[in-house]
Amino acid sequence: MNPSDFTIGIEEEYLLVDRASRDLASDPPAAMMSECQALLERQVSPEFLRAQIEVGTTVCHTVAEARSQLAHLRRVVADVAARHGLAPIAAATHPFAEWHRQKTTDRERYTLLARDIQAPARRLVICGMHVHVGLADPELRIDLMGQATYFLPHLLALSTSSPFWGGEDTGLKSYRIAVFDEMPRTGLPELFESWGEFERHLKVMVNAGLIEDGTKLWWDLRPSVRFPTLEMRIPDVCTRLDDAISIAALFLCLLRMLWRLKRSNQRWRRYAAILVNENRWRAQRYGFDEGLVDFGKGRIVPYADLLEEIIELVAEDAEFFGCRKEVEAAREILARGTSAHRQLATYQAALARGADAEEALGAVVDMLIEETVEGL
Repeated sequence: MNPSDFTIGIEEEYLLVDRASRDLASDPPAAMMSECQALLERQVSPEFLRAQIEVGTTVCHTVAEARSQLAHLRRVVADVAARHGLAPIAAATHPFAEWHRQKTTDRERYTLLARDIQAPARRLVICGMHVHVGLADPELRIDLMGQATYFLPHLLALSTSSPFWGGEDTGLKSYRIAVFDEMPRTGLPELFESWGEFERHLKVMVNAGLIEDGTKLWWDLRPSVRFPTLEMRIPDVCTRLDDAISIAALFLCLLRMLWRLKRSNQRWRRYAAILVNENRWRAQRYGFDEGLVDFGKGRIVPYADLLEEIIELVAEDAEFFGCRKEVEAAREILARGTSAHRQLATYQAALARGADAEEALGAVVDMLIEETVEGL
């Protein structure tokens, strides 16, 4: 193992809401971002839309370190936003905001994205969580990417936080995935046999003028072109910080489990995208409510059973990283529900109390504001 192997870094995107109206702050004051950057320096940055903000940890050597940094980042952004009458919400979509009213950030990269992609880009009123795991060997990155793809739907199911879109219950636990899938070069990653094969395909796309570089590959899991990492991008941003940390810990441990298999001249079976995509859809549609397919058994299995298998698979790795508690916290997500479950429950409870739909959606925003900073 290289000393940089299995380090971890986490990026989160938040939506900024006006505390009075509970709607998105489509044009927040520039002073807010300036204050955040003065306090957090390069760990905070604007995002594609002005109503978004992104934070990221430094390279962390433990899951506990990553949690400490993310808690600090959330706290600072929330404190600064409050001074401007705003609040961050860690939710992958806003319950009722209208996408066509949002304004893009004035940066060349974002201007070009909006021009090239058009309406699908303008609809990106969505927020995700990206987890980087350090793997110095590029061949190992490609090998583990092909195997880890199998587990992506399992991790998405634990993260769902986007049941609403434009004021409507979409019937999906992760509507963010539906929005993002309108973009090109998204979804499950391609399968490659080597780093060289990946680079050759990327070079064809760059030389043809299709993309500038590998940052325009927006797969659910990709080898980062900025860092020597494997970057998981499939999760919705989690409203509760501890949910985010649990999912990140699971991803870290799954990669080390696959590395252990490789060291023993074994590997996880790589299933065709046509199969893994069915689980991806089930996670997007139902979260963990209706189970996922165990392709070894050839049938749908309750998610609780699959989660127990995963926890057992990575038990040795959780002990190695000292994150057993965080990994096993996934059971708590299953017991209490994801943000999507709680948003829908909050909405229905408000309606039952006599609120109209607009008031009930406002109650969901209030819940998101509160839970985003809970436990910090």
